Amino acid sequence: MFAKILIANRGEIACRVIRTARKMGVRCVAVYSDADAKAMHVAMADEAVHIGASPVGESYLRGDKIVAAALATGAQAIHPGYGFLSENPDFVDQVTAAGLTFIGPSAASIRAMGLKDAAKRLMEKAGVPVVPGYHGEAQEIVLLASKAREIGYPVLIKARAGGGGKGMRRVEHPDDFSEALSGARREAKAAFGDDRVLVEKYVDKPRHIEVQVFGDNFGNAVHLYERDCSAQRRHQKVIEEAPAPGMTPALRKAMTEAAVKAAKAISYSGAGTIEFIVDASQGLKADRFWFMEMNTRLQVEHPVTEMVTGTDLVEWQLRVAAGEKLPKTQSEIQLSGHAFEARIYAEDAAKGFLPATGTLHHLKFPDAAPEGATMRIETGVRAGDAISPFYDPMIAKLIVHGRDRQSALDALGSALSQTEIAGSTVNTAFLAALAADAEFSAGDVDTGLIGRHQEALTVVPPPSGETVAAAALAASGAGVQTLSDDPWSSLAGYAHFHTVARRTRLRHGEEDILARVSVRPDGRFEVALSAPYEDVNSHDLRATPRLARWPGHVTVFEGATSYNFAVPDPLAKADEAAAASDSLRAPMPGLVKLVRVGKGDAVTKGQPLLILEAMKMEHTIAAPHDGVIAEIAVEGAQVSDGTVLVRFAEQAQG
Repeated sequence: MFAKILIANRGEIACRVIRTARKMGVRCVAVYSDADAKAMHVAMADEAVHIGASPVGESYLRGDKIVAAALATGAQAIHPGYGFLSENPDFVDQVTAAGLTFIGPSAASIRAMGLKDAAKRLMEKAGVPVVPGYHGEAQEIVLLASKAREIGYPVLIKARAGGGGKGMRRVEHPDDFSEALSGARREAKAAFGDDRVLVEKYVDKPRHIEVQVFGDNFGNAVHLYERDCSAQRRHQKVIEEAPAPGMTPALRKAMTEAAVKAAKAISYSGAGTIEFIVDASQGLKADRFWFMEMNTRLQVEHPVTEMVTGTDLVEWQLRVAAGEKLPKTQSEIQLSGHAFEARIYAEDAAKGFLPATGTLHHLKFPDAAPEGATMRIETGVRAGDAISPFYDPMIAKLIVHGRDRQSALDALGSALSQTEIAGSTVNTAFLAALAADAEFSAGDVDTGLIGRHQEALTVVPPPSGETVAAAALAASGAGVQTLSDDPWSSLAGYAHFHTVARRTRLRHGEEDILARVSVRPDGRFEVALSAPYEDVNSHDLRATPRLARWPGHVTVFEGATSYNFAVPDPLAKADEAAAASDSLRAPMPGLVKLVRVGKGDAVTKGQPLLILEAMKMEHTIAAPHDGVIAEIAVEGAQVSDGTVLVRFAEQAQG
């Protein structure tokens, strides 16, 4: 076994590899860009090497720097993770030429499966069924259009290189073919540097079912059953599961045999995935599946396979790359239960899944799965980390396992509803809505499901009065991140035996909300809200929703939905108002802790006048302009929101 490996990746997959390597006693070297200098994978590794600036072209795609880092640190092998250089055969050549081991397939295997058209021709020769279509070299528009007519509309134009849904166009009618082809070519050229395409029959109710395969360097190859990845948006996977719902013994046998046949056709070594398109319009049948492509690496969704087979695929990768045989034979690999993986992204589902950035001021995952289920979280970020615009905005993968599909689905919904993320827009509400969708729940899923239901899946209901009241409480100092704290200690002390009230302003989207929070002697509260919200009165704190306070904001969590409220700085508001006034008013209830000037003193703009203690913090009240003090609050006085603290005798002219 290797003593030390380098991980040529970042984020959750780098952390994932480190965990298994550490379990096996293998030391790890991380690489990082400028943006990742303090990243989680850097902190977890035994060593870390800086490889360049934040853009991937200057860091994570620089094979020469990565190989140099491995040699300099004494690493014996390089694990590519997924994405970046994981399926780049030239990088594999660089690694092996340097005398290092690439933890993955050979460059020849990657090249054989790297272009969709060539791969499909190879699979046809190996006896693996492929989608009816044109996979040839000629690219003239007249030829492609004629092939489309032969195949029969609708057809799918696909870039022959790359993936991720780029360079793909569905064409319903011959008149639309030319424009769709131009669009697919432009997109493919921009994404992959290759504008060549293939044309295939479009399957009416397509399911994306893939088979995990694994080979070693002794000619052995096995499958670890199938995963269903049909829940996709923009041709990108959202929730994956294993095994595939509705899978029949006949189809599983045919599909897994074809997958192993495909792996053996290219003498495959390491972890790989054979992706199939399945026509589910008449149920799952053994003669209605076709090869799409092979991913010659570990997949993002590999944890669901690990959960249902009891394997560690990263451990298998290390063992096979180190020259060992496959850890298990085919008969030893058994299915057990059902697993789901949900990809939690920083993105705005309601705005077409637009990627988001931000700082993760609050990040909390469930402590445990419901009874009878298991759960794991794969992440590469911590609270306080920033979501960078340079990389994929994935925050975490939430994986659950249950004894059957329904129990696993229940566990998924429960885990999503307990996940709390504040500081960036996230897709947890969308994922929970998808998990609860009637068709998805029934296992009646295809690649068009999200598109058909997108509006319903992404709509976010307006916050309730209860939610707004909770945000107002938090903004006023009464709300807390955890219900175990004493949220009233900061306000109740101000009032002693009488009610104290504080005005609070919130902003939700384009809406401004005014709230008045009152604390009663019995420790309960009243919140009066501006229209269109109804007053929320006398609620016990134990009913307060989960929430998080972060700079300038409050986030209230209701199940998997998070509502973000901007909270204007009361001191800034007070300064703004006071700049044009002859008096300074308290922006919040508090205690006049220290008075620094007296009646008759001349002061200058910005000079500290007094210290107001509020919300367990000290706030400096400064002069908004030059002037002379006519009146000032008494040190030790308890003041309410809006109380005059300072009056000026005159205002400087200028």
